[in-house]
Amino acid sequence: MSERSVRMAGAAGAALPLQGLAVRAPSIRCSQTADVFGLVAASEPALRDLDLGTWCGRTVDDVAATDPDGFNAWFTDPDAVPHEGESVRQLCRRTADWLSSRAPGTGHAVAITEAAVVRAALIHALAVPARAFWHLAVPPLSAVSLTWRGGCWDVRLGHVTTPLETQRRFLSRSATLVRADSDRFASAHLGGGKRSSSFRGTISVSCG
Repeated sequence: MSERSVRMAGAAGAALPLQGLAVRAPSIRCSQTADVFGLVAASEPALRDLDLGTWCGRTVDDVAATDPDGFNAWFTDPDAVPHEGESVRQLCRRTADWLSSRAPGTGHAVAITEAAVVRAALIHALAVPARAFWHLAVPPLSAVSLTWRGGCWDVRLGHVTTPLETQRRFLSRSATLVRADSDRFASAHLGGGKRSSSFRGTISVSCG
């Protein structure tokens, strides 16, 4: 993370509510974001980024030029795996399984995670087709609040740099997925069940 990213994350961390659980994706950027937030967050493999297989570390332009058919399929077919890694649908299923595994009575939790995982969580919570994955924008330090209520997820979108009192009202009944900040968000490189009504949600911070 750059100095600017650290400053932004530090300001955002002050807006996070108290929580009973903090987890993070295994990536360095998510670890750094959790540290800046002052969270002791356990590494959670289920929150890892989309596996880009043989494309990992390559530029978007390079992949588009050398494998245009595969590149197009990746953005249009959620089952496509031209990179021999993980499909969008598999990521969505993995994320849904993690959300469903949260124990009843967990209360609020914060998860620092990747933009792709936040998109996958939204796909699951909103019950929309996986092909909508790439149409969901997840800027750095954005927050997605998920609350399990009445047999379905309530979803609210926000940003962890929202004024503190607004965040407290917002999060008092919601869980949030927050995308962690990183200047690499704009990089052209690729990669680097039933629920109990007592479950309130998860606050996840997504890495960029």
